[in-house]
Amino acid sequence: MSTSPTPAALITGLFETHLNVANLERSIEFYEQVLGLQLGIQQEARRVAMVWIGGWGKAMLGLWEKPESEIIRQHLAFEVQLADLDRTIGLVKRLGVQLRNFFEERTDVPTVFGWIPAASIYFDDPDGHALEFLAKLPGDPRPEIGVVSWDDWQRLTRPST
Repeated sequence: MSTSPTPAALITGLFETHLNVANLERSIEFYEQVLGLQLGIQQEARRVAMVWIGGWGKAMLGLWEKPESEIIRQHLAFEVQLADLDRTIGLVKRLGVQLRNFFEERTDVPTVFGWIPAASIYFDDPDGHALEFLAKLPGDPRPEIGVVSWDDWQRLTRPST
């Protein structure tokens, strides 16, 4: 039996992904002005732009202008540090972004996925792509807790006194 590594053992991260958008300029404005991502390149002839996630050279999001009928709504999560999650939520909220939890309830209170564990909040880009801010939590996964509100997570994981 071979003991050579699988490709998964050699993959170190996700560098690039793409979304189709109806209006390239509107999407560039959203990703730059609302999320603060840096425009890497915009190619008018191809109607595409690449924005940097996490700064130059870290990860890239491609925005491809397509007819509305060709846009399939996608989901992607942006990782943030737990210490920055509340501040990140507040910044986009002040810019008019409507936030929701995993259960589709309009709120700015994160949901926690016990199996990771991670806290997250969702919102949409101008084309209806489901975006998420996700912050990994310290400690071991707690899959038995399931998906709960931030308040429930804190209550359920608080050490007994």
